[in-house]
Amino acid sequence: MIFGIITHTIHKITDGQIYAYEPYVKEMNLWSKNFDKIVIVAPISFEEIRVIDAAYQHSNIKVISIPNFNITSLKNLIKSLFVIPNICWKIFKGMQQVDHIHLRCPGNVGLLGCVVQVFFSSKVKTAKYAGNWDPKSKQPFTYKFQKWILGNTLLSKNIKVLIYGKWSEKSKNNIPFFTASYHEHEIEEIAKKDLNKTIKLLFVGTFSIGKQPLISVRTVHQLSKKGIDVSLDMYGNGSEFKKVQKYIDDHQLHRIVKLHGNQSKEVVKQAFQRSHFLIFISKSEGWPKVVAESMFWSCLPVSTKVSCVPAMLDYGNRGALINNNLQEVVEKIESYIDHKKMYVEHVERARTWSQQFTLDTFEKAIKELL
Repeated sequence: MIFGIITHTIHKITDGQIYAYEPYVKEMNLWSKNFDKIVIVAPISFEEIRVIDAAYQHSNIKVISIPNFNITSLKNLIKSLFVIPNICWKIFKGMQQVDHIHLRCPGNVGLLGCVVQVFFSSKVKTAKYAGNWDPKSKQPFTYKFQKWILGNTLLSKNIKVLIYGKWSEKSKNNIPFFTASYHEHEIEEIAKKDLNKTIKLLFVGTFSIGKQPLISVRTVHQLSKKGIDVSLDMYGNGSEFKKVQKYIDDHQLHRIVKLHGNQSKEVVKQAFQRSHFLIFISKSEGWPKVVAESMFWSCLPVSTKVSCVPAMLDYGNRGALINNNLQEVVEKIESYIDHKKMYVEHVERARTWSQQFTLDTFEKAIKELL
């Protein structure tokens, strides 16, 4: 059996090994266990392997290289028009070679894959929609278009569309799903965290406009000005990194805010284990792994009410749900500091819930789909 992956995730080839972003590769390795050969249609980069990249474990992989493209501006859209026909042809040829087509959505390549898969109505297909399936959420037209095609049972046949959360508006193609980061054997006891000592806040993720990392810095700044002993560790990189760095410099926050850049999974795991709160003020998500990971290690999320996060946090019973507002973040943390028993209860509920979703249960769920 041959498994075909259609994805926008950038892949790198070094010394015969194929690398990509570690959380994505970890999931693909679990899918790949069930097949004899893997065909990947994806953009290829020759950049250095990063600490957040990982290698595929399968011994029989074929890569069909396609150009990386985006349609975020008129100029880029015009450029893309010249490469899209060739990409569609390569996706078509890739789909011809495989027994099971697997789409990674939403994304530009996923968009084209959604269109091309219409011509393969008899082949077995799955689509992992890792974005926000909430029909009420504000999303780009291209995302809505992908959701429409995948949910249309006339255009998308013999396909299981894996989505995050349970929504009233869904098609027969849709299957609520989840993801995971750790194996069951990795679970370890975490000592109870003392709110009478330094309150340790954490940000983990891309420094992007959508993730709003500056709010985390402003939160620790406000709490510090109120006389609360607090610190913030930030892991990740991106377009907003310099803006965050400038705010730290301008307000002399070097003592309480540390920028660590991209770090390995193990380093970030230890940060979760040390920290009291994860600050997660994102504008759009699917199933945010960082929220589930923080809960797994008794680090309580303070999060916006985005996508399926309210359900993940049991609507405020295993973490704090807020609007996209700095003052609400500050007030929620102050409330937990004042109500330590509630903090302990929420941490315990969060940990118990998150530790249900291990890579072991995820692997079983994949096998049940096939």
